[in-house]
Amino acid sequence: MNGPLTGTGTLLRLALRRDRVMAPVWVAAAALLVVSMPRALGAVYATGAERASVAASMNANGSMRALYGPVFGQSLGALTAWRTGVFGAVLAAVMSLVIVVRHTREEEETGRHELLCSGAVGRRAPLTAALLAALTADAAVAVLIAGGLAGQGAAGALALGLGIAGTGLVFAAVAAVAAQLTGSARAAKGLAAAALGAAFVLRAAGDAGTPGAGSALTWASPLGWLENVRAFAGERWWVLGLFAAGAPALAAAAYALAGRRDLGMGFLAARPGPAEGRLGSAGALARRLQRGAVLGWSAAFLTVGVVFGGMADGVAEVVGGNERTREIIERMGGRGGLTDAFLAAMAGLLGMAAALFAVSCVLRLHGEETSQRAEPLLAHPLGRLRWAGGHLAVAFAGPALILLLAGLGLGLGHGGDAAATVGTCLAQLPAVWVFGGLAALLYGAAPRYAAVAWAVAGAALALGWLGPALDLPRQVLDLSPFAHLPRLPGPGGWQPTPLLVLTGLAAALTAAGLAALHRRDMTA
Repeated sequence: MNGPLTGTGTLLRLALRRDRVMAPVWVAAAALLVVSMPRALGAVYATGAERASVAASMNANGSMRALYGPVFGQSLGALTAWRTGVFGAVLAAVMSLVIVVRHTREEEETGRHELLCSGAVGRRAPLTAALLAALTADAAVAVLIAGGLAGQGAAGALALGLGIAGTGLVFAAVAAVAAQLTGSARAAKGLAAAALGAAFVLRAAGDAGTPGAGSALTWASPLGWLENVRAFAGERWWVLGLFAAGAPALAAAAYALAGRRDLGMGFLAARPGPAEGRLGSAGALARRLQRGAVLGWSAAFLTVGVVFGGMADGVAEVVGGNERTREIIERMGGRGGLTDAFLAAMAGLLGMAAALFAVSCVLRLHGEETSQRAEPLLAHPLGRLRWAGGHLAVAFAGPALILLLAGLGLGLGHGGDAAATVGTCLAQLPAVWVFGGLAALLYGAAPRYAAVAWAVAGAALALGWLGPALDLPRQVLDLSPFAHLPRLPGPGGWQPTPLLVLTGLAAALTAAGLAALHRRDMTA
């Protein structure tokens, strides 16, 4: 007789096998972000006096606290926890929610779940296997961080690793709830990502208004719990109990919801239509399908732009006389004035994030194809190129919109020339389009490996974020298309040649992808 957990082990092995490439990449990225930081910080702040000075400067700056949180100690370990804790936790959270949604709601949406459950598989086995897969990945992150930072203090390394893994587990459970509420994998990911964004905003608002992570808003966010663990600064082990209680409570809610719904259905019903008028073309349908993502990214980029712009005036005070920090900012943003270099560096980071958006828009084509929603469309007098062109138009125009809003946000936050900051952000577009073109090529020629575009875009983001701080060779940094863009605002001014070359490369990659799509079999 089958029990509710029958087949969990088999499904877990299947999930780990399916994630054998994706999960290790996410784990390595989250762990590397954290364990590489002591070396970089040690090169910048070599003495205790320099570390004490930067800690005092950061704690006195509300914008910096909003972005990174407060600094609780002056050791390299404490500075590492401050500098990377929140962002490492965000990476773990995104990894976890992607894993859970992939093995729950996405399986139902594609019909594979129904086939599996026709065999000896218990009702709760798929959800349990998905949560265990996320637990395995988060545990690997914790082990790598604890081992990599053990030299800075074993207790602090363990506390930070467990805190980041705990954050990942909380959002794995949030994704499990979202998978029960929604009727599609995309909606489930969007709902879970919105919860993560809300957690970041709550923590940022609390830290900006109250030093020391003691605000009620900070405590309302799992990211705030991570800060209050205080790794390398008199660890508060009891705070880890919040993760130990929160994740199982959310998972229990997911199980309860799963037991009260029909297979393939969600509690939040999708709104019907209208399917007329404005949806009379493939391009209009693509815009409707991608509308939610464009609006969400637009709001996020505008907000982040305002935050980064507000930090620009205080960057000189934070840097002080530390030449190494100045060099890092100049490597990221050029050798103009320090404020201009900082604005250029932030525009570059926003451009790299926009590349992820471009990749997601292009790979929506793959999702439409594998879910067989594209087949009924293509059965009508609608060519593949017209169908794909609608989504590609969003993939190339969408980044222009979000970077435009990011530039406006930088200008508003800085209180300077908004036209200059908009130009700085829009100068990132050719490099962003290269990643969109690469995704189009992979989807058209080898759809099974289309997800490689995520890894390439993530590697470019890691190079831009960590490369200058780690003082990587110029030849390594030049592997990213963003390294070849002009650094604006700055003394070099507009340099049209790299912009034109990158735009041409993006066009060639996209054309090659469309040609391959035109020739291959669908769902091949």
